[in-house]
Amino acid sequence: MRILSGIQPTGILHIGNYFGMMRPAIALQAEGEAFYFIADYHALTTIDNPETLRANSRRIALDFLACGLDPDRGALFRQSDVPQVAELAWILSTVTPKALLERAHSYKDKVARGLPASAGLFTYPVLMAADILIYDSDLVPVGKDQKQHLEMTRDIALKFNETFGGVLRLPEPHIQPATETVPGLDGQKMSKSYGNTIDIFGDEKEMRKRVMSIVTDSSPVEAAKDPGSSTIFHLYSLFASKDETTAMREAFQRGGTGYGDFKKQLFAKLWEYFEPMRKRRAEILADHDYIDTVLARGAERANLVADKVMARVREAVGL
Repeated sequence: MRILSGIQPTGILHIGNYFGMMRPAIALQAEGEAFYFIADYHALTTIDNPETLRANSRRIALDFLACGLDPDRGALFRQSDVPQVAELAWILSTVTPKALLERAHSYKDKVARGLPASAGLFTYPVLMAADILIYDSDLVPVGKDQKQHLEMTRDIALKFNETFGGVLRLPEPHIQPATETVPGLDGQKMSKSYGNTIDIFGDEKEMRKRVMSIVTDSSPVEAAKDPGSSTIFHLYSLFASKDETTAMREAFQRGGTGYGDFKKQLFAKLWEYFEPMRKRRAEILADHDYIDTVLARGAERANLVADKVMARVREAVGL
């Protein structure tokens, strides 16, 4: 069973990314043959600085490896190191109905947020379909809000197979268990676009500063506080044990502890949780060739599969 997962190199990863995508994706390497790609082609719809794109792609690889991705179990590679995906995207575009692309939620949402309505943004689902189909993927982990993406991939593959025969394997969605939205410093969903993030690998001073800036209400120290509405408590519960979470909940409800003390407890837990990953990250950085070697090996594995799929596709369409 081959499992495919990808992430765009659009910026520094934060703890919302970790719980929403990274940790679940890394866990799947124990379930089958996992392919993880860094979606640098996709990132071109939002990044127009070449140095930024290269640096972001490398940092994504570094952070994934530091967080537990095992390159002996899962292939990690850059999307652009498998150029066949672009060829397949063009071929798929010739059978993809325009009306299908017009229904894409992501296109509408991004244009509404001010991104230019480029052809690349509009045809994004076709490239995404190529990403999935080029590796004969069996399972693709998605959240419920992303299910449309995989449904469009299946629609495109079905249309291609109806036209040219049963060439492409239809992937199945792996609907990830619903996870609570990770709140940012202001209580909204943690997002780079809101500027309310806590970076996974920020330095100690910066992480402490961000945690201490979490917005709270004006309850006095002696007052009982509602853990259910607290960003501090919500974040703490992601990292703490069941007993630790219970203890903080009771301290909130009992009163007598200020938000500043709760923030200090949160920072200590955050810093402790990522300590092994910071150590692994430092080890990777000390080996100057490690990331390049991992990406090259991953690309080699991915290309072996992509070549076989493209040979079938090219034969089927007459190229």
